[in-house]
Amino acid sequence: MRRSLVPGEQVIVTTRPQPRKLTGAAVAFVLAPALAAFASAWVIRGGAARVAPGLGRQWTPWLVGACVLAAAAVWLGYCLPRLLRWHGTRYTLTSQRMVARYGLLNRRDQQVNLASVRNLTVHESLLQRLVRSGNISLETGPQGMVTFRDVPEVARFRDFILDAIGELPEDSGAQPGATYYPAGAFPEDMREGGRDDR
Repeated sequence: MRRSLVPGEQVIVTTRPQPRKLTGAAVAFVLAPALAAFASAWVIRGGAARVAPGLGRQWTPWLVGACVLAAAAVWLGYCLPRLLRWHGTRYTLTSQRMVARYGLLNRRDQQVNLASVRNLTVHESLLQRLVRSGNISLETGPQGMVTFRDVPEVARFRDFILDAIGELPEDSGAQPGATYYPAGAFPEDMREGGRDDR
């Protein structure tokens, strides 16, 4: 992120979404090998042969291998994609913009210029309140709304955004190429009445 900063821009905070979304993947990561081990032990003790007499001892290695493959499929097909999706999502607040980056291989960026923010809304569900996370929505105009989901420590992050907006220069929303003068610093020929050439 630091390589893409414009001159004068500073990174304030960088974070990832609240890891509560990994709860299901963590449970599956633990349960899958446990169930596979239980099923393998049941097969080895002859449980499969008692249920289906056609499955004799010669099927035991195949059934145990199927249990191991099932656990590996849960790990690779369910747990790993969710971990990579979480790891590949990053929220970065700078002194001028809010940036969300999604993905490791296929990357997608979402940026909001803080100078264009008209309204900031924080929404917290009951579960999000328990883990102190929430969704931050930045309204940039009549039809522009960008939402950053499951931001951790959402109250502090909101304060960081408001502080960054408050520290923006007054002319941050000015048109490029326009010249602005502080009050009382207008050139003499631009003041009312113009220059006296007598």
